[in-house]
Amino acid sequence: MTTTAEPGQLTLVTDVLRTRAVEQPDRIAYTFLDDEGAETVTVTYRELYSRALAVAEELRLRCVPGDRALLVFPQCLDFIVAYFGCLYAHVLAVPVNPPRRNQVQDATRSIVVDCRAAAILTVRPLSGMLRQALEPLCPAAHWLDVDTIAADVQPDVLAAPIDPDSVAFLQYTSGSTAAPKGVRVTHRNVAANQEMIRLAFGHDRNSTVVGWAPFFHDQGLIGNVLQPIYVGARAVLMSPGAFIRRPLLWLSAISRYRAHTSGGPNFAFDACVARAVGGKVPELDLSSWRVAFDGAEPIRAETLYRFAAVFAPYGFDARALYPCYGQAEATLLVTGSAKGRGPRTFDADVEALAQRRWLPAGGNRARTLVGSGRILPGEHVRIVDPETGEPCPPDRAGEIWVSGDHVAQGYWERPDQTEQTFRARCADRPERTYLRTGDLGVLSDGELYVVGRLKDLIIIRGRNHYPQDIENTVQTAHPALRAGRCAAFAVSADAADPAAPPKLVVVQEIRRDPQPQADPAEVAGAIRAAVLAEHELTIGDLVLARAEQLRKTSSGKIMRTAARQQYLDGGFAIWSPLPPATAPDPTDDNGGTVATQNWPSQNPDFAELVPAVVLSMPAARHLGFEFAKVEPGEVEIVQPHRAELTQHDGFFQGGVLGSLADFAAGSAAGTLLPVGWSNMTIDYTVKILAPAKGKQVVARGRVVKPGSLITIAAADLYSVDENGETLCATALVTLRNVALPKG
Repeated sequence: MTTTAEPGQLTLVTDVLRTRAVEQPDRIAYTFLDDEGAETVTVTYRELYSRALAVAEELRLRCVPGDRALLVFPQCLDFIVAYFGCLYAHVLAVPVNPPRRNQVQDATRSIVVDCRAAAILTVRPLSGMLRQALEPLCPAAHWLDVDTIAADVQPDVLAAPIDPDSVAFLQYTSGSTAAPKGVRVTHRNVAANQEMIRLAFGHDRNSTVVGWAPFFHDQGLIGNVLQPIYVGARAVLMSPGAFIRRPLLWLSAISRYRAHTSGGPNFAFDACVARAVGGKVPELDLSSWRVAFDGAEPIRAETLYRFAAVFAPYGFDARALYPCYGQAEATLLVTGSAKGRGPRTFDADVEALAQRRWLPAGGNRARTLVGSGRILPGEHVRIVDPETGEPCPPDRAGEIWVSGDHVAQGYWERPDQTEQTFRARCADRPERTYLRTGDLGVLSDGELYVVGRLKDLIIIRGRNHYPQDIENTVQTAHPALRAGRCAAFAVSADAADPAAPPKLVVVQEIRRDPQPQADPAEVAGAIRAAVLAEHELTIGDLVLARAEQLRKTSSGKIMRTAARQQYLDGGFAIWSPLPPATAPDPTDDNGGTVATQNWPSQNPDFAELVPAVVLSMPAARHLGFEFAKVEPGEVEIVQPHRAELTQHDGFFQGGVLGSLADFAAGSAAGTLLPVGWSNMTIDYTVKILAPAKGKQVVARGRVVKPGSLITIAAADLYSVDENGETLCATALVTLRNVALPKG
């Protein structure tokens, strides 16, 4: 299958910055925030351009055009100055991951050797430590502390002309399936992709961007740094570490600066939901957020639905959700949703998809796929059979091939891999070359659905299995498991015989603070049962690993190839539960101990108190449900049909079902709390079993395992219509019980 879009205008970002420095010298280009959200640095176009030219002059004294310069910076303005300085000096910038805990990563060392850096640009506070680590690898490299270079060049000074087809910088790939490779990105590639992003996101000079993605990653550099310069908009930037520690600080910045565009990988939206459900949400107004892009890792429908439901009371419009797809080999963006349309989903038949056939699930097992948007102006996209090289019919999944001015020249000094990956041709269009993305996908009704990674595909007994499907099943099988920290892959069943049939291996990390009841046998049994029931697969080897054992790329993708090698090397630290701590039991108002299982000293007013507390919450008021039953350890809530809670097809939104399940389970747990206690959700798993379309949804919550500090509750959701009730979702919720301050 083939889709083509027409190209747009080509303007180099170096020319754009110079023009803005002359015509809008005092307009703010970037604002940087610290870990508390306070402004630390702002820079105008004139200041940025002058500093960049000063760096370019220093580079010209030390390097020749085409030399490589390593950029090793924290998330700061000096990185941007150094990057533009390299562009104006015709030196190839090589952004790399900055040191962590004063340690230089192995990937950075390998990049230094691979690119043969002639210069290393950094800031003075890092310079001494970096010299000790990197000088032995590149003893002849010149060192420049960018923060010490004076900006004494006037904005009207003309930089040397730039050939659009010359290489601008090397973007090293994240290495999710192989060792990092340097992608040769030209000035034309950058300009073409900037225009694609502008059109796709609907940007203009008033489209403020808020971002936290690392600058050495393509999403941070191309999307959050260069796109605002290209369209003349302000960028408000924070560090990845600030987001990881305080996810809601990201949303506070969007609210404060009235951002039009912001986004990140799928895990970022999950992190915000987890923090909002488990703690206090600051004052937010997300009504300005028009493009909430989600990309760089598999996009989960459940994540989008729940994010929209949780933050709807704070002005977030679900139609702003903007799934997209891209690769460093295509500069950044390949496909994107339509602004203001919201995500598209498709319930694919699992059995058919295993054979790369595209069929609706009907009554069979379904996998909900999120569309990654439309083909954009300036590119040509095909779905191709990876074995034959022939275009696939519309009802078949195949490899995604991409052509256009945004596709990079190839890999740095890897001619064979460049030829294989960037020079693919179809028999019916021999004059055009394509980028082979290595991703499997389908084009359906103009929407690209990414099915999985070709190299990660697991084939057992002749059937294809997508690892992300297995991983999603595993990490939702038990509350003790860490979300987003699972790797599924295949190895030979006989280590001595590589030709032996493959077996499935699953490595799953355990949460840092699993509830005391977590038992290894119970956790393993839940995982094996879930995978067997959902995928009809027997796990050959299950590794329950301690936290932080699985390596991730800078964009949050699990490095499955590295995990497979680590498994073969026996390199995982196995989780072993600690003896349960003897935590003090909660006490009633008279100081007496409350039983942890039967809770005989319940709050006598629970039947009135639980509904009153729950219905006072903004998210509950937004949904508008009512309590139909409140008994010890058991509740029933009824959600009437409302148009604003449904999707375009009239079905209840998945996020609405998830929120109802959370409220039902949490309310059931709340009925068993003693006087002066409350609870909060700390882990949540929901499975959507069938679409919910009817006059109402009934959610029945019940306590599964009460405890003094941790309570596990479940919920079953039923869609109600004239034909009766249909089970449409189930959920398992873990809650922490908290004593409220007295007085």
